[in-house]
Amino acid sequence: MQRGHNREACFFGEEDYSTYLHWFGEALKETSCSLHAYALMTNHVRLLLTPKNAATVPKLVISLGQRYVQYVNREYRRTGTLWDPRYKSSLIQAETYLLTCIVYIELNPVRAAMVDDPAHSRWTSYRTGACDPGGNKWRDQRSLAHARSSQSLGVERQIDAATTD
Repeated sequence: MQRGHNREACFFGEEDYSTYLHWFGEALKETSCSLHAYALMTNHVRLLLTPKNAATVPKLVISLGQRYVQYVNREYRRTGTLWDPRYKSSLIQAETYLLTCIVYIELNPVRAAMVDDPAHSRWTSYRTGACDPGGNKWRDQRSLAHARSSQSLGVERQIDAATTD
C-alpha cells in the first residue's frame, strides 16, 4: 500500500487514475511482476503483486511513485511530496489467504462508501477480474484459476455479503 502524504488525495481527476494505470502496466512488464489485484483510491493505492524476485517490488513502487509525483506536480502546478515516506508491504505465504487479500483490495471502494457495488468502481481490478476474467491482461492467471475453483464459493459469498449490507 502506498498512501498519500498526511492521508491527503493523490488522485484529483479521471486522467490521473488513467495515467497511473498506464504507467503501472508499463512497470509490470518491465519488472515481470504478476498482478493479482489493485485498487486506486482517492488517497492511497493497494497492489497485490507476485514478483519474479523480491528486489523488483521496491523498484516498481518507487519508480512508479516518483514518475507519478512528477506528473501531478507538473499537471497541478504544485511542488513537494505526494506520498507518505514509505510504502507498506506484506508477504502472503498461504495461497488461500491470497483470495482473502484480493477480496479485501477489490472491495475497498465499497467499504469506503464510494460505491455500493464493486462492479461500479472504475479504478480496481474487480471489473476485469470478477466480471470479465479474460479482459485484464495484467492479472496473473493462476489467481484467476484458483478463484474459479470450489474455494471461490466462499469468496463469492463474501462479495455478495459486502455488496448487500
